[in-house]
Amino acid sequence: MLRNRNRGDNLNSLTRRNFAFALSAAGLLAGCSKAPQKIRLALNWKPEPEFGGYYAAPYQKHGLDVEILPGGAGTPTVQMIGAGSAEFGIVSGDELIIARSRGNDVLGLFAVFQHDPLSIMAHASRKAASLADVFKGGTVGLQRGLAYARMLEKKYGFGKVKIVPSPGGDVTAFLHDPMFAQQCYLTAEPLIAKKQGADVQVFRIADEGYDPYTAMMATSGEYLRKNPQTVAAMVAAVREGMRSYLDDPKPVNEKMNALNPSMPLDVFAGASEAQRALVETDETSKNGLGSMTKERWDAIISQLKDLGDIPAVVPAEECFRNL
Repeated sequence: MLRNRNRGDNLNSLTRRNFAFALSAAGLLAGCSKAPQKIRLALNWKPEPEFGGYYAAPYQKHGLDVEILPGGAGTPTVQMIGAGSAEFGIVSGDELIIARSRGNDVLGLFAVFQHDPLSIMAHASRKAASLADVFKGGTVGLQRGLAYARMLEKKYGFGKVKIVPSPGGDVTAFLHDPMFAQQCYLTAEPLIAKKQGADVQVFRIADEGYDPYTAMMATSGEYLRKNPQTVAAMVAAVREGMRSYLDDPKPVNEKMNALNPSMPLDVFAGASEAQRALVETDETSKNGLGSMTKERWDAIISQLKDLGDIPAVVPAEECFRNL
């Protein structure tokens, strides 16, 4: 059950000065705390390179004992955060906005992907000039309930293609049918398909104008209000972890591969390199890894309102905090 929105206070009483103090206090707590604080971080997918920074984070240095809970298709991380079954969870920006519109006081803290890697991959033999051509025939596997799918249906129409459920990380159908296209992550399924001999063409959804923050760590407003030092420590640890992973992904890739052997280690290596441009941008070079802007949140909120996913505009400043 979704937690009700908290009577409109939405952390307005907490200033940036409070958070700056909390961040410095977190470092002191890490040094003097008798035992690391136990925390649960729920992933929304299996261990893959998008989560490298979370696995590389030096949690104990910041006074935290973090249990990372692997996920899979449909893992309800937003609901887990709202219900308190995990203190932190990985969500997408559009998912968070919809949850807030329904009364779940959840907010983003650290966005790994500054640009969404969600894509549609097709066989290069089709010689599609654009994503519009992909929807002119054949079969497309995608998660029709997602907002991006409704955006594409509104833009291109699905009348000429057969839409089937997304196969997730499985590329079997794709490999056996040259007219099959599927929803994918730029940093995962295309690399797996190429490794098995497919000639892949990838069309990014972000290039169609729909570009929410993703692989984003979030928490509940209630937890942030009650535990500002813990939240500040968690963000600091993840930011260090992301920097460490970008600089040397190999040891963490080996760790994640042991947890998720379905992705070969060389694909881990290729994906960690492919995602770099989505993680480090001009914006993060100025404001730090994981940082977000009100303008980007405003844009996706407006799109969700136009698509009918939310009944009214959700204030962007309520959706995230840069710590």
